Amino acid sequence: MNRVRCLVFNAALGPLDYRVPQGVAVEYGSVVVAPLGPRQIIGVVWEEDRLPTDPVPEAKLRPILEVLPVPPIRPELRRLIEWTADYYCASLASVARMVIASGGALRGPASVTEYRLTGGMPERMTPMRERAMGALEGEQATIRELAELADVSDGVLRGLVNQGVLEPVLVDCDRPYPRADAGHAAVDLNPGQQAVAATLVEAVEARSFAPYLLDGVTGSGKTETYFEAVAAALRQGRQVLVLLPEIALTEAFLRRFEDRFGAAPIVWHSSLKSTERRRAWRAIASGEAQVVVGARSALFLPYASLGLIVVDEAHEISFKQDDGVRYNARDVAVMRARFERIPVVLASATPALESLQMAESGIYQKLDLPSRYGGAQLPEIRIVDLTEDKPEHGRWLAPPLTRELFARIERGEQSLLFLNRRGYAPLTLCRNCGYRFQCGNCSAWLVEHRFSRRLACHHCGHEEKPPTNCPECGELDCLVACGPGVERIADEVAEILPDARVAVATSDTLNTPEKAAAFVAQAEAGAIDVIVGTQLVTKGFHFPELTLVGVVDADLGLEGGDLRAAERTYQQVAQVAGRAGRGAKPGTVLIQTRHPESPVIEALAAGDRDAFYAAETEARRHAGAPPFGRWAAIIVSSEDEAEARDAARAIGGTQPRVKDIAILGPAPAPMALLRGRYRYRLLVNARRSAQVQDVIRDWLARLDLPRGVRVSVDVDPYSFV
Repeated sequence: MNRVRCLVFNAALGPLDYRVPQGVAVEYGSVVVAPLGPRQIIGVVWEEDRLPTDPVPEAKLRPILEVLPVPPIRPELRRLIEWTADYYCASLASVARMVIASGGALRGPASVTEYRLTGGMPERMTPMRERAMGALEGEQATIRELAELADVSDGVLRGLVNQGVLEPVLVDCDRPYPRADAGHAAVDLNPGQQAVAATLVEAVEARSFAPYLLDGVTGSGKTETYFEAVAAALRQGRQVLVLLPEIALTEAFLRRFEDRFGAAPIVWHSSLKSTERRRAWRAIASGEAQVVVGARSALFLPYASLGLIVVDEAHEISFKQDDGVRYNARDVAVMRARFERIPVVLASATPALESLQMAESGIYQKLDLPSRYGGAQLPEIRIVDLTEDKPEHGRWLAPPLTRELFARIERGEQSLLFLNRRGYAPLTLCRNCGYRFQCGNCSAWLVEHRFSRRLACHHCGHEEKPPTNCPECGELDCLVACGPGVERIADEVAEILPDARVAVATSDTLNTPEKAAAFVAQAEAGAIDVIVGTQLVTKGFHFPELTLVGVVDADLGLEGGDLRAAERTYQQVAQVAGRAGRGAKPGTVLIQTRHPESPVIEALAAGDRDAFYAAETEARRHAGAPPFGRWAAIIVSSEDEAEARDAARAIGGTQPRVKDIAILGPAPAPMALLRGRYRYRLLVNARRSAQVQDVIRDWLARLDLPRGVRVSVDVDPYSFV
């Protein structure tokens, strides 16, 4: 090629043509450095017919500067980038940028200097040095990464280097990973698991696209079953991707994987250090990486020879990204498997209604594991009607649940209390004047976190210290915490069971893989009596001594305008109920509710998942909602409220009149102010046959909006705030 078309990582520019210098070898997918004015940019060489642009005369072409020493992006991944950009109404550049997720990996083999504690002491101890030394015990990373970890300046750490307290270590960035062995440990599967595993193994060996919905009750051994398919891919020398919804689940999964295969898989998530990210990316691109376990972003990594994709807990809404490219990793995983011509497994005890419908229509093959492994029984589920069994004044746990907690403590068994609300209380107000603590950047109340002594916004991250007096009227000792969060429930447990060992499990307390691993180790060792947690504890954990689950407020998820509220509530409560009785001892689940007649609560009490899904399916069909219709949200925002409102009205006023498409709005978003930007929303409801993305693109392209206005499109939205 003497000229190439590049997809450059700048969404505002579009594709650009360049000249290829004589003697330089370039192919489609090559990652290159090219000039742009006085700057240099990174781009990917693309097929001209798939990336049309206005032709540029040969004489005006500038030469590319360098072909970077990484494998070209394979055509299968380029097709996935195109599909994702088209389906989710995103720019090609923003999707392609997710593939090049480590800038350092593009520069070829390298070594880096990291630092670790020597055990020595500085000549003069300061509070900052003491803090750093305490935080960095057992850590090794670059100075910048260690400074972030210890929350000190680079200068503090460089002082410790000069004092000999930190020593440099030269690290090979591309050192090989331990190899997984498909036959490391024998696995004893029951007949049902063996049948499912045989189907998956056959699919891997066939090397063709095959989507499976692995529908197994909690504790049925879904992981051990799909591990057999992982082993089949390893024997073929192919790579495997396993997607998990939460970083907190990673450590427990890694241990199970290592027990089965003799070596840990490669991990990919947002908490990786830059050197770890670089090493993993290069191993994946070269084909050295065998199995990758990661969050949704791992889906776009440049695998050299992918043989299997597994999406564990595939119903989880955390697979849907709510900013940037608003993709659903569950659905994109199926498309990547299709382009790669490999099997994909969606595993869940409570599948998404969309996945069940795909299985019903024959597009996915459904594999069932209807019983728990090893003879364990599903727990008994009982409803606690809070209108009859009322908690004591100032408390949130009803007498039946309290009695069951006492019984578990006496028997030396563990309990889990579930409330999907972080912090101590969702609202703090002044009892004297009624002032409410609200975030200045968002239309949301500040949540009190009593453990860390802060008021925090869970939307933008703003934090402030709780004052001693009301900011409005100045009254002392007048601030009241309203409603419960998990910290308040933990305090209540400590009051009624003063000798109980209580652990709070949320994204605040288990925010690193190391903390999650320590929590799991404590629970498995019997060092915790009562776990109080949010949705983080509803999935993945296996504690054989846990025999009681209490759902503190089953109605919480049914509030608000979420169009999937019933399905999501059923999934969360069913998943957390599945943590009980996973060992030899029977389990019990108590669900506290003020609406026992609700279809969701009745289905949970009866253990009749099929009846709930059937009713929900008919309701969706009647409303033209997914999977029978299509939704897309258009979110308009600006730092100026009037500008946002006028832009939303302009968009609404030019809405197209298209058959099979209805457009609702604009209206102020439920979260009308978010991160300092005022927001309006429109909702597009379309039949499955409508080309809704083309309609939205053409509609928005005709508008000339002020520069301060942002317009984003969310296809298949899960968040309606």
